[in-house]
Amino acid sequence: MGGYCYINNAAVTARHAQSLGLGPVAVLDIDYHHGNGTQDIFYADPSVFFCSIHADPATDYPFYWGWEDERGLGEGEGTTLNLPLPRGTDGMAYRPALERALDAITAWGAGLLILSFGDAPHRSDPLCASAREREDYVVLAGMIAAIGIPTLVVMEGGYAVGDLGRNVASFLSGFPG
Repeated sequence: MGGYCYINNAAVTARHAQSLGLGPVAVLDIDYHHGNGTQDIFYADPSVFFCSIHADPATDYPFYWGWEDERGLGEGEGTTLNLPLPRGTDGMAYRPALERALDAITAWGAGLLILSFGDAPHRSDPLCASAREREDYVVLAGMIAAIGIPTLVVMEGGYAVGDLGRNVASFLSGFPG
């Protein structure tokens, strides 16, 4: 544990999905903070693709992980993709990073996507310096759904308690059905 999680829900889910033959499995972390625990678990593992779109570690916690040159280790080389973004990134500026992540996940051949969703990038979050609006969540979810990979959403974070429920509902509304 080096962050906000005691149990890594995304990693547990990915391993369980693999045990059920639901792979290949990719994990996409779109919370504000880097998914350092998930990266650490799968860093040398070629059977799980991990991508994190997060705040730049030069300015935001966890500082020691999430640099673009962290690409995996040994047999896992190339199965980690880090896309750090500057403080104040809004929904429009976020989209190219998400497109890059989704292209990499699709090219890797994922059969299941575990999505670490956190609401911390919302502009009202007291612990983060992002500028995403509620309306952005519908667009981002639609982009994820459009790749056509079965997706399981794991709720990760968000500290603007007054906005959290509406933001999550907005995000989920971007998925069909």
